[in-house]
Amino acid sequence: MSESVTLTIDGHIATLTFANPPLNFATIRLVKLIADNLEEIDNNSHIRVVVLKSAGDIFCAGADLQSENGFGAKGDDPLRELYDQALRIYAAKKPIIAQVRGAAIGAGLGLALTADFRIATPKARFSANFAKLGFHPGFGLTYTVPKLVGEQRAAEMFLTAERYKPDLLQQWGMVNRVTSEDSIEDETDAFAQKIASNAPLSLLSTRETLRMGMLEHVTQAIVREHSVQIELFKTKDFAEGVQSVNERRPGSFTGQ
Repeated sequence: MSESVTLTIDGHIATLTFANPPLNFATIRLVKLIADNLEEIDNNSHIRVVVLKSAGDIFCAGADLQSENGFGAKGDDPLRELYDQALRIYAAKKPIIAQVRGAAIGAGLGLALTADFRIATPKARFSANFAKLGFHPGFGLTYTVPKLVGEQRAAEMFLTAERYKPDLLQQWGMVNRVTSEDSIEDETDAFAQKIASNAPLSLLSTRETLRMGMLEHVTQAIVREHSVQIELFKTKDFAEGVQSVNERRPGSFTGQ
């Protein structure tokens, strides 16, 4: 398996660098590795903030829906396995900064939105592209996107399935900083240092209050998302959506 997550610690800052080349697809194993490391970080009282980043020029291109068992599932419900691991990430206790280069698409967008903050380069692109696939949003996005950008803008993102540049999403509240490729490491580190310089118990308790009820809301959203996705998996439109995206052409949908 090509999935890997590397943990490095510098002072009070932990950096998780995940990889699944070439597109950093979100498999069950990759999401589990991230969750495992976040639990380890939660048990380390010295760490106060986490940077989540990818190796390479793409943050995460989503789940690999074009290959058989692209999720790397062991059972007959790969979505359930994926979301069980995603909920472990949502349950993490310490502030997370997502550093986003390149595409954060579908489940990749979901992964970026598990974090408290997002710092992006101008080349980053964010998309909830599910409608282009004849599919339904997942990874808790039906809760996290409206919470960040509001219901009307969330509806636009979901129903157009367009790719959004980070400068617009900064205006909308989804992205916290947009910085150049050359300076993103320094910008991320400076932001993390501002958090890490504060009292650890205050950081933990304040974040817990800010995210109070979030895990329950995300869980409820994922139950709904999962049930609809299972049904849409069976449709001709989903097969056409995956094929059309793979062939880089508009989908020809029939509502079946």
